[in-house]
Amino acid sequence: MSNFYITIIHRPEMVPEYIQREAEQGQKEDLARNSVLQESLDIFRTQQQIAHDNNLRTTIQMTYASLFNQEAISVAKEHHEKYGDEIGSTFLGLQCQEFRDRFKSRELAIWLFSMDDKRRIVDEVFRKFQEVFGFYPTSTGSYYMDAELINYIKEKYPMIKVAIATCWEEGPKAYWNANNSWYTLMDGGPWNPWIPSRCNIHCPASDENDDIGIVAIPHLSRDLLAVFDGPGSYYGTHPQNILRGMVYEDREIPYFKNIVDQYRSMAKYNHGYAYNMMFVGPGWMSKNGRWEADYDFLIKSYQDGMAYYGRLKQEDKAIDVTMSQFADIYRQDRPYTRPECTLWKDILYGSKRQQFWYADPWMRFCLDMNQGGAMIDLRPYAAKLVRPCGVGTKYVQDASYPFLVQSLYRAGYFTHYAGEGAVKSCKIGYKGEEIDLCVCRTIASFSENGDTRIVTLDPVTIEFSQFSLQVQSIIRITEGTGEVEIIRRIVDTDDPTADITIDEYITACYGTTEYPEDLTGTQLTLRGAGRSESIDYAYQCREATVENIRLAEALVPQANTRLSMRTNIKDAAGYFREGFAFSPMYTIGIRKTVTGKGELRTWLKIEKAS
Repeated sequence: MSNFYITIIHRPEMVPEYIQREAEQGQKEDLARNSVLQESLDIFRTQQQIAHDNNLRTTIQMTYASLFNQEAISVAKEHHEKYGDEIGSTFLGLQCQEFRDRFKSRELAIWLFSMDDKRRIVDEVFRKFQEVFGFYPTSTGSYYMDAELINYIKEKYPMIKVAIATCWEEGPKAYWNANNSWYTLMDGGPWNPWIPSRCNIHCPASDENDDIGIVAIPHLSRDLLAVFDGPGSYYGTHPQNILRGMVYEDREIPYFKNIVDQYRSMAKYNHGYAYNMMFVGPGWMSKNGRWEADYDFLIKSYQDGMAYYGRLKQEDKAIDVTMSQFADIYRQDRPYTRPECTLWKDILYGSKRQQFWYADPWMRFCLDMNQGGAMIDLRPYAAKLVRPCGVGTKYVQDASYPFLVQSLYRAGYFTHYAGEGAVKSCKIGYKGEEIDLCVCRTIASFSENGDTRIVTLDPVTIEFSQFSLQVQSIIRITEGTGEVEIIRRIVDTDDPTADITIDEYITACYGTTEYPEDLTGTQLTLRGAGRSESIDYAYQCREATVENIRLAEALVPQANTRLSMRTNIKDAAGYFREGFAFSPMYTIGIRKTVTGKGELRTWLKIEKAS
């Protein structure tokens, strides 16, 4: 039996940026402007009513500013009693006159303050919440909350059980799309709920000692394919995001329903559980409209979205839960080693493209079937990198979890001029001809065998000048191992006597943006049955090959990560290639020659280096 859980979260922001800007029209800033406050409250009431009209409970996350507004407080109390809505606290909407007077800051984001200020703000927000409601919240959140902040909250306010802790892939792509002014740089986290690590909020906890003590959920449920390729603020379960992205026709938003249905389908990949969330403030429903959408369309889109949730609930296809209720459900029968995974299809353009997403305490990765199942994103969660952000830290704004492979930020298979881009793939060779599976489109299916998740790709045809053959790829991930097994199998050939080379490789780097980082200190090593080779990365284009390879690895101290490939085949060769400054990558690989039909089986492993 599968369960699809829905969490709807509203926040009564008193001074939404969009409405404030429109109301001022050149006037001096006034955080207490009555027209802005009243419009914001009216919209909040409207959002609540639309949810309740569809028999849906909500979580009301009170902003700091709303804790000084009696009408917002009264609505929250009334709806808690009448509808069973949860009253929680959010660190969005901090800015108000009381905040300015107390903290002397115009900073918008809790994660960008110094740690001392973060503690002071948490204590003040929770103090005021308890004063208003007579109890502390059990749910909280922001666009992002680093592990240091959550650790402090959980230690001092142990009743907190769940938080909105990150935005999925709200990194450089969203920054570019907002005219380089939206400092929510937080790529690299899970797209679905997770139990976060004490070390880094993006990483799923490895065990009880690593458990930070809360359940984390992402801000919005995004389109996992469209958001990887483009800005996250267009493609998610937020009706007005969809209007912003112009993903509608004739004032209808079927795309919203498609996203919800894609999340419903995740039950097939995650032991019968699926989850979807919506988190909105009133700024999206300005009476003056937003983007090219008028107010009536803004309201209609929200009504249509809620109506679909309501219909699913009515048909017993969805369960509406508050944030804290969901946290309790998620904690039940949840081994730390259990992954989140999904086979996502293109619902934006209607193509047959698929991506497979996988996350567990060791790694997060993505496979692209339009590139023959190539790995186009890889994050080393096993490293559990401690990366606090905010004023006074090394990473003031950059809250992203580093990648080893990110094909959009680091070229991927295609490079414009020279060198290599970051990708994990396979090359098939014959007498000097070589074809990368990245140029072969395929379709995947998903299955399970005990604790092993299996992604099986349809065979692709490789055409050489003299003959052709078919190659099938199978990816297997066994729970709790931190390894990805990759099988490349020649299943058919026109010439059973031909000697074919199967070359499994990964070209990688490390970083969080599109700009290269210094790889000095990275160590490339080959270990064979008879000899070993090793170099320290120095941008010198060095290469090495070792026969009878057992292990090829890259030690990346900048990411505290050991990335390795191994095989159980005796006569395979391993190699590494050192990049150069115009192509700042490193490559490790294993290759084998087979006659006619045959296969190469390798294992990719992510480990903490220290």
